[in-house]
Amino acid sequence: MNSIIDKITQAICDFLISLIEGSLSTMFNDVNEKVATIAADVGQTPQGWNASIFSLIQNISQTVILPIAGLIIAFVLCYELITMITEKNNMHDIDTFMFFKYFLKAGVAIYIVTHTFDITMAVFDVAQHIVTNSAGVIGANTNIDISSALADIRTTLEAMGMGELFLLVLETSLVSLCMKILSVCITVVIFGRMIEIYLYCSVGAIPFATMTNREWGQMGNNYLRGLVALGFQGFFIMVCVGIYAALVNGFVVTNNLHTTIFTIAAYTVVLCFSLFKTGNLSKSIFNAH
Repeated sequence: MNSIIDKITQAICDFLISLIEGSLSTMFNDVNEKVATIAADVGQTPQGWNASIFSLIQNISQTVILPIAGLIIAFVLCYELITMITEKNNMHDIDTFMFFKYFLKAGVAIYIVTHTFDITMAVFDVAQHIVTNSAGVIGANTNIDISSALADIRTTLEAMGMGELFLLVLETSLVSLCMKILSVCITVVIFGRMIEIYLYCSVGAIPFATMTNREWGQMGNNYLRGLVALGFQGFFIMVCVGIYAALVNGFVVTNNLHTTIFTIAAYTVVLCFSLFKTGNLSKSIFNAH
């Protein structure tokens, strides 16, 4: 009778051990795959990330927003001309150079508005160059090697009782679920940044129409700072991943599974939290709001 009970107990323990090993492998593989894709996703330009969305945004910008920007620039230029004439002692101190300066500003303003999409794409091309160069910071060193430690971990698990194994199954399952949620959060940050870039690019002609005016130009200047901030957010994301890689490279999977599991979970939480902060950090540095 005791032999039958021992065999049943051993079978349950073996089942629990297989569940723990499966949860550990899945948990670490999910994190490894998600972190490895960050560099590839962040390094994409708007036209390279999704060509169909880019084409849609470009068409909206050129067919819907550009005519509105034309009306705005006409108003701004008229306002600029009236202000320029009236501020010269009610037209008593007018010289020909001021008209030359006015037409020069008008030409520059029209050129900027008609080439808005080229300018915005140039900003993100520079940002992609920076992100690509910084990609060497993480290399291929963000992987947590769990396979080599599973043999030693199994020896530790086999020495545990059924109650402790059951508790560890619950623990690994919970942490594995949290890691999947964090992986989704990382995807939200990366995709959210790209969608924000597309939204910025879609209306670029309107703020650019105000840039040459001294009073209205703050709108265009802030828009340009926002573009640069979005571009450099990718660089800050790469720095966060580089810090995560440094933490992972110094981590050793031990036989103390509780410490191992919660340490890796803490690393991933810190990475996710840092990625969420990169947008506000970049905007605060470039004074974009």
